[in-house]
Amino acid sequence: MYFSFWETDTWFKNVDYTIIGSGIVGLNCAWNLKKRFPQAKVLILERGMLPHGASTRNGGFATFGSLSEIIADLGNHTPQEVVALVRKRREGLSLLRKNLGDKTIDYRQYGGTELFVPGQEALLEKCRENREQVNELLFPIFGAPAFLEAKNKDGFQNILPTLFHTPFEGQIHTGKMMSALLQKVLGTGVKILNQVRVSKYEETPTAVHIETDTFELTTSRLIIATNGFSAQLNIPQVKPARSQILVTEPIKNLHLKGAFHLDEGFYYFRNIGNRLLLGGGRNLDIAGEETTSMEYTDLIQNNLERLLRESILPQTPWKVEQRWSGIMGVGDQKKPIVKRLSVRVSCGVRLGGMGVAIGSKIGQELAELATD
Repeated sequence: MYFSFWETDTWFKNVDYTIIGSGIVGLNCAWNLKKRFPQAKVLILERGMLPHGASTRNGGFATFGSLSEIIADLGNHTPQEVVALVRKRREGLSLLRKNLGDKTIDYRQYGGTELFVPGQEALLEKCRENREQVNELLFPIFGAPAFLEAKNKDGFQNILPTLFHTPFEGQIHTGKMMSALLQKVLGTGVKILNQVRVSKYEETPTAVHIETDTFELTTSRLIIATNGFSAQLNIPQVKPARSQILVTEPIKNLHLKGAFHLDEGFYYFRNIGNRLLLGGGRNLDIAGEETTSMEYTDLIQNNLERLLRESILPQTPWKVEQRWSGIMGVGDQKKPIVKRLSVRVSCGVRLGGMGVAIGSKIGQELAELATD
């Protein structure tokens, strides 16, 4: 493609920072770069018409993790690492709310509740036995017990009678959050080019040369914020993980309010006004869901509908209005990767399905790293 003088001079000449990915991390990184260096030329390259991974396609859960999920993390991480993860999620959510405002993102702190289905008696007992230990571990973060034992008051069926509730979980409107963030970033003079797929880059002693599917450019520094697509840019510690979701049509007199979780966080549902959003089921086909394809499958969608029909809304008529999927970035560890890959290339990836919670914080850290 041949660009005009005006296009070259405005978009592609003397670029200080190029960011790959216009999701929560990429936008927050750009915003923080412009706050530190208002005159810097910052360009974002985005492969989709909208942010293509999970930033506009998540469930809008402002969560720090369910009880069973945190207990599972304690089996793979040290207690200090788990506390650091939860603190980063808590700080990230606070930063998101501070930056954009609760009204703007439609933040509502109804709390979160974890359910258990028959066959998970051992998991429920494990949570009951470890709840006090987890509460003690997380007390410095919340200043109160993070998880309380609760009973089924919402008419769920085919679940075990004991639940665990946290008052500290909230929910947001993902679209409003990303729209506000985009407007804030564009207002600083950051340029965003959509539907541009980066194929490779090469670092030289003085710059980074980037090749895309339509053009090439040179930038002083490159920042990778592609999360679930990071392996395509030679960051092998990150695997894609597809998350499938459905949303119902409006349900008359929907009584559910809040966030709910099952099976160590693999299933999750919440109300969006008088609609119900339900997602998850990746554990039914872990290998098959390690994909960057945005399709959804009968295996998982049928299972989500069964869960709705048999347990969540057993006495309430409902119809599915929309289905979609998003691509998360996961790995062997849940700690995000925020590091310098070389002199001029940095990355902030592997958010582990917690992009809403930690994306603002990771973007801030990435901007600081890239300018050190």
